[in-house]
Amino acid sequence: MSHPDEDLDLDAEEQALAASAGGAAQASWEAPAGFRSGFACFVGRPNAGKSTLTNAIVGEKIAITSSKPQTTRRIIRGIVNRPEAQLVLVDTPGLHRPRTLLGERLNDMVYETWSSVDVIGVCLPCNQRIGPGDEFLLKEISELPRRPKLVALATKTDLVSRERIGQHLVKIASMEEQLGLHWEAIVPVSALTDDQVDIVVEELVGLLPAGPVLFPDDEVTDEPIDTRIAELIREAALEGVSDELPHSIAVIIDEMRPREDRPADKPMMDVFASIIVERDSQKGIIIGHRGERLKEVGRIARLQAKELLGMPVHLAIHVKVMPEWQRDAKYLNRLGF
Repeated sequence: MSHPDEDLDLDAEEQALAASAGGAAQASWEAPAGFRSGFACFVGRPNAGKSTLTNAIVGEKIAITSSKPQTTRRIIRGIVNRPEAQLVLVDTPGLHRPRTLLGERLNDMVYETWSSVDVIGVCLPCNQRIGPGDEFLLKEISELPRRPKLVALATKTDLVSRERIGQHLVKIASMEEQLGLHWEAIVPVSALTDDQVDIVVEELVGLLPAGPVLFPDDEVTDEPIDTRIAELIREAALEGVSDELPHSIAVIIDEMRPREDRPADKPMMDVFASIIVERDSQKGIIIGHRGERLKEVGRIARLQAKELLGMPVHLAIHVKVMPEWQRDAKYLNRLGF
């Protein structure tokens, strides 16, 4: 969630960015009798497949994915519309031991989300053994003042044998007695191969309360377009960098406007963005030898932005240094955290 600071001189765009970091949806659309609606989120250790599953269910890329831990930094809502229900998936940052002010704020965001959703899907990847990290997450959920319903998701079934999946499901079932919790359902799933993704949706929808339509039925996310493009750039910048650098990377869209001299049937979008890092040495890594790495980041992000917008994109990226921005409340507020 954003933490506004009245002493900051934020312009209108920065205030809008800060406000978009979270907030309740407004219910204003009619819904048929018996309609269900509500919120669900996925939790799990790093690389448990949370964002990939969110994207697979929504049917469109709304959350970036990466092998790097703590990739997700914002509350991202994906909207799944069914004739009988509207499921809102909330992709949240992973709970972790915070080392910076940013980390503390992200953890606060996680606990707040957990307490407000109707269902939590616990992602327990089949290619990893259930361990202390998983048990810690479930213990934290069990101590929430308001405990959501729980669904166990044995993710990444495409990576292991059927025998291993069976063993994993037995272990997941044993956690009920071991940890004193109740699974509403246990579902093996592979987001990558789309195996049983529909079953996951059915289980989540079935656990939602009766309620109105929360978002227009033609929306797949309430995330602003400029924020989605910023995340695509950050995703491209994350690949191939050392383990520490990802935490120091942020992206902001400085300006985004349609190209004025283009004919109506051949539009183009001009996007001007900044990659933020904390040290000059990190700036050099992002730019790369003779600018080659930054060019590749731009190429990858531009192609994805083109697909998102449905038109060609001219993308200009600059790299800026904000010293220790993860620990500076002023910088964090400017960046919308």
